[in-house]
Amino acid sequence: MAMAVAQHRESSSSGSIDKHLDSGKYVRYTAEQVEALERVYAECPKPSSLRRQQLIRECPILSNIEPKQIKVWFQNRRCREKQRKEASRLQTVNRKLTAMNKLLMEENDRLQKQVSQLVCENGFMRQQLHTPSAATTDASCDSVVTTPQHTMRDANNPAGLLSIAEETLTEFLSKATGTAVDWVQMPGMKPGPDSVGIFAISQSCSGVAARACGLVSLEPTKIAEILKDRPSWFRDCRSLEVFTMFPAGNGGTIELVYTQTYAPTTLAPARDFWTLRYTTSLENGSLVVCERSLSGSGTGPNPAAAAQFVRAETLPSGYLIRPCEGGGSIIHIVDHLNLEAWSVPEVLRPLYESSKVVAQKMTIAALRYIRQIAQETSGEVVYGLGRQPAVLRTFSQRLSRGFNDAVNGFNDDGWTVLNCDGAEDVFIAVNSTKNLSGTSNPASSLTFLGGILCAKASMLLQNVPPAVLVRFLREHRSEWADFNVDAYSAASLKAGTYAYPGMRPTRFTGSQIIMPLGHTIEHEEMLEVIRLEGHSLAQEDAFVSRDIHLLQICSGIDENAVGACSELVFAPIDEMFPDDAPLIPSGFRIIPLDSKPGDKKEVATNRTLDLTSGFEVGPATTAGTDASSSQNTRSVLTIAFQFPFDSSLQDNVAVMARQYVRSVISSVQRVAMAISPSGISPSVGAKLSPGSPEAVTLAHWICQSYSYYIGSDLLRSDSLVGDMMLKQLWHHQDAILCCSLKPLPVFIFANQAGLDMLETTLVALQDITLDKIFDEAGRKALCTDFAKLMEQGFAYLPAGICMSTMGRHVSYDQAIAWKVLTGEDNTVHCLAFSFINWSFV
Repeated sequence: MAMAVAQHRESSSSGSIDKHLDSGKYVRYTAEQVEALERVYAECPKPSSLRRQQLIRECPILSNIEPKQIKVWFQNRRCREKQRKEASRLQTVNRKLTAMNKLLMEENDRLQKQVSQLVCENGFMRQQLHTPSAATTDASCDSVVTTPQHTMRDANNPAGLLSIAEETLTEFLSKATGTAVDWVQMPGMKPGPDSVGIFAISQSCSGVAARACGLVSLEPTKIAEILKDRPSWFRDCRSLEVFTMFPAGNGGTIELVYTQTYAPTTLAPARDFWTLRYTTSLENGSLVVCERSLSGSGTGPNPAAAAQFVRAETLPSGYLIRPCEGGGSIIHIVDHLNLEAWSVPEVLRPLYESSKVVAQKMTIAALRYIRQIAQETSGEVVYGLGRQPAVLRTFSQRLSRGFNDAVNGFNDDGWTVLNCDGAEDVFIAVNSTKNLSGTSNPASSLTFLGGILCAKASMLLQNVPPAVLVRFLREHRSEWADFNVDAYSAASLKAGTYAYPGMRPTRFTGSQIIMPLGHTIEHEEMLEVIRLEGHSLAQEDAFVSRDIHLLQICSGIDENAVGACSELVFAPIDEMFPDDAPLIPSGFRIIPLDSKPGDKKEVATNRTLDLTSGFEVGPATTAGTDASSSQNTRSVLTIAFQFPFDSSLQDNVAVMARQYVRSVISSVQRVAMAISPSGISPSVGAKLSPGSPEAVTLAHWICQSYSYYIGSDLLRSDSLVGDMMLKQLWHHQDAILCCSLKPLPVFIFANQAGLDMLETTLVALQDITLDKIFDEAGRKALCTDFAKLMEQGFAYLPAGICMSTMGRHVSYDQAIAWKVLTGEDNTVHCLAFSFINWSFV
């Protein structure tokens, strides 16, 4: 009997297994069935259950296949697609890493040669110390990059030019891949798989030099074409004109080029260059574009215009572009200049003697631009507001060029200086040119009866981090800008409308909405549209919106970028501005100056301005050397504001412009005084605001109060104390924010996720009120649960939508609010909010 029961169970079990295998067995599809499924997959890779059943009904050839098998087919198809994409991505990464490895090996070989050379020189120097008589007659230690300029006598002879070109090629290659220059790594630019390239600057040579090498997914001829068009990527290049071009050997060309560059500030003259440019191919298939200066009187088509420039020298420089296996190129860039620092005031000479500045403005900028074009070509760039990347790039170039034109005020552009006796702190220049559009479309140009008036000034800043100052100017426009002046500039966009500031008073609501348009690959520059909300104070049109829109570029807000200048340039635009919209840029430029050895001065430690409590945000100084360097930095601030005017109002506009720029300078000085002593970092600071606890203490209060009210731990481990607790809270995945207990609560703290969610910084955080981040439903939910929150100490808010400072919607699954109690007397210090699983909509 027992054996019969066992056999029955075995039979039942075997039948169950067979049934299960039948329902999930492998199905072999015919070619027609696969084709039908592929058509559906192309339309919808993940069809619903209803769609799969409909597919079986509509396709008779699939009638013998169960819906479950159809589901499995789509799952497998999606998996294969994912694997294919991943395999393709890994192959691309592998090619890049292989090329980068080759580049690093070459760099290692070059460094080994340099070490050997230094060892030889060291031995030679020791020998000379023992034989001092021979030391005065040997010059073998002189830099091989110090080369004399070539006379124009050679330039008149094609054979002489070819000889100069070949010599330039040899010297350039010795810098790009050899040891002709003692290269050292660019501070703050460590090479790696995710870096743009390998960057180095000269340590000791004639002039200033910088070098870059990297991998770019473009063909050599395309890269050479882009780099030779210097005005497209070098923002300081005003013009480049090829005067003479004739063929050379190996299919190469020799060109005589005249280049003009802008001066970065009103305190120095601009530079120009008269150079020979040689393009040729090497035996290994590499493409070379090298360049060097020629002496002589080749000043371009207008010698009178060249009188405003100081002739600078280009020592052998250029681009070495080698094709890579599997596509793309390895590029070496060398920029070696003598900028004639003697021609500028002594305080500015570090700017013209700094290889770091040349690296940031030219060498690194060139490689970044090539990478940007490569990403746009491959479709990796996300468009902003429907604009093509090339259009956005053109907007940035036009804003930068218009600002440079205003700062320099060249005579051949139509600029004349009014009443310049040298005693004025603000210079006024007038451009009577009728068309100032900067576009090729005459219909979109601005035609003024008077012209454009520019008020500009430069000043020296001490101990002010340029990145922090520009970030503040961008985020706190109401602290320095006059809305009525912005309204006056915006009115110029309307055909024939001119209004003197004050004739139509307008109230600025204080709301500034920043709408991102685009950014470069490393976010070193951002293009955005700014909307300033305002309403007329006149009773007859009190409800009429007076919003102002600005097109703005902001760059240099990375405090770790060594030698990079920081800029904030903007121009009024219409709300629906066309691609060729006319632009009249104004703005700020802050250029850091390298500190000279022994140039340390006593720094005042008192702060005289309580502009916002957020100025106290920032970490305590971590190292004495860092503190010393941050407290002995100097920079040059240049301000230029442009105003269109009618000829009958020129004097009035000039008075207004001078007064306005002086008020802006005064505001910037107050801001500089507030942020000067210690500098601000975007990381968590030791002090959050006057009267608030230290950050470590507040972190402890937040976690302790959360455990007390919610009954669970906010952080993963309850054993964390001190700095570790603060660090873990700062990097918590949920957005955690604290607001004050005031009639109008404002935020006083946020962790990194909270700052990312609100798209703001710790400095600007304290200008945001609690009600501004919630939508209508969120505000109602908060008001409903606020009494419960104050009574029981915590409340759970349902899923909802909040708003970032950039105007973007943020969804969250749940929000938890609780009281934050002090550790001493358990009084309520503030309210804390945790937004769980937040994401941008």
